[in-house]
Amino acid sequence: MGGRLHKSIVNAEVNLLFYFLSLFLTFFSRKIFLDNLGAEFIGLTGTLNNILGYLNLTELGISACVGYFLFKPLQSGNRQETQEILALLGWLYRWIGAIVFGGAVVVSLFFPLVFANTELGLGIVYFAFYSFLGSSLIGYFINYRQVLLTADQKNYLVAVYYQSANLIKIALQIFLAVSYKNLYVWVAVEFLFGIVGCIVLNWKIDKEYPWLSVDKRQGKALLKKYPDVIAKTKQVFIHKIKDFFLIKSDELFIFLFVSLKMVAFYGNYMIVVSKLVSLFSAITGSVGASVGNLVAEGDKQKLFKVFWEFTTIQHTIAAVLSFSLYHFLEPFIAHWLGAQYIMDHEVLVLLVVFIYIANSRGAVDAFNYAHGLYADVWSAWAELIINASVTIVCGLYWGIVGILLGKIVSLLAIVALWKPYYLFSAGFKESVSVYWRGVTRNYLISAVAFLFSTMLLRQVPVDPYASIWTWMVYAAAGMAIFLTIDLTSTYIFAKGAKDTMRRMKMKSEE
Repeated sequence: MGGRLHKSIVNAEVNLLFYFLSLFLTFFSRKIFLDNLGAEFIGLTGTLNNILGYLNLTELGISACVGYFLFKPLQSGNRQETQEILALLGWLYRWIGAIVFGGAVVVSLFFPLVFANTELGLGIVYFAFYSFLGSSLIGYFINYRQVLLTADQKNYLVAVYYQSANLIKIALQIFLAVSYKNLYVWVAVEFLFGIVGCIVLNWKIDKEYPWLSVDKRQGKALLKKYPDVIAKTKQVFIHKIKDFFLIKSDELFIFLFVSLKMVAFYGNYMIVVSKLVSLFSAITGSVGASVGNLVAEGDKQKLFKVFWEFTTIQHTIAAVLSFSLYHFLEPFIAHWLGAQYIMDHEVLVLLVVFIYIANSRGAVDAFNYAHGLYADVWSAWAELIINASVTIVCGLYWGIVGILLGKIVSLLAIVALWKPYYLFSAGFKESVSVYWRGVTRNYLISAVAFLFSTMLLRQVPVDPYASIWTWMVYAAAGMAIFLTIDLTSTYIFAKGAKDTMRRMKMKSEE
């Protein structure tokens, strides 16, 4: 566990460094891009990336499965098997890239109809779309070996090289947006740095694994040697379609049911949400690979112990995210972009509920993935159908509120109820009642901490809308109150909390 823990900590430290480096640039640049390029253009980029996301559904499942099959050869040092699995991935990605390109060409033929009402002009629509497409295809034809870093718990290398290029890109785009206010230049820089990041990252992979020699031409023959890869991929594919639809389709639905401008308004909220989620993902992001290696060892007692530690951490993270977003997001938007960018309060309430459910699920997802439990394809279809049905019906009547309702209802039905049952019955071989006896404590702790902290925060005589400084004081006071109540309650009552503290103490003493 020491080696896995060390790699997890290195990943966390590097990811946190780059998180804070990019945080200011992201918020600063969003304001500049909105002011100099326009809300409609920012909404367009979000919509085009979502369209490409649908085309990229062809890939979904393959990289996840390859990561799963790489755990054992990496642990045992089997270089031959590692190279063969990556060769199979490269061969599959070559065909997927060709399919994505063909699909993109066909879809783009309908842009004159889809974007008939935009004032930007079809020239920038096509230029942006094919630039984003080019960046996406780089991942299929060149960057596919990156999955090796993830499976080997070396995501910090991706952060160091890829994120460095990303920071330089944003800084350059800020300068060019202010200087020229040219949409084409902004898109060109986006595409150029996609190429640069790919070249640098692949150079580092060659340095890190000098023995790595991948021959994609062997891919077709290797299909017979590794039939489980395709079998698992078919299962994961359905689950990933569902995940994409649930998480990535918001902006497309808002474009269809509301307006392109509201895509940008919602995007402002999601930038804040994604940055907060990324802060905690920087800490826990490499746990999935660590759990995969732990499952490969087969120590059930240790596995259960880590599960409860990770579950409590994820629920604590979800509670912190929900409390901070509910109380601090709207005044932050007012100071950052202007009060005119604040959406209806109902949107925030539902977004907070969704964020809690989506982020508290992390432990169950990680352990299902580590066990290779993807055979429940019916649940993916069920979640997809529930989500689509509620979203379409409610979205037509209530817009963004209806779209969020669709996400929440489907998450509750499948993620909160079915997925834990599947893990405990098929993975741990234990009764799911063990899970509910433990996790109910986490739900109660989060709810009680949220309510009591909210009541206490209302007594703080500070107006968060008065200035950015009063907002900072208000946020600091609120988080101090919440963390005191939530962490104390978690340590006393939550299963796995004391084990987590002991592990952290031991590491600090090393």
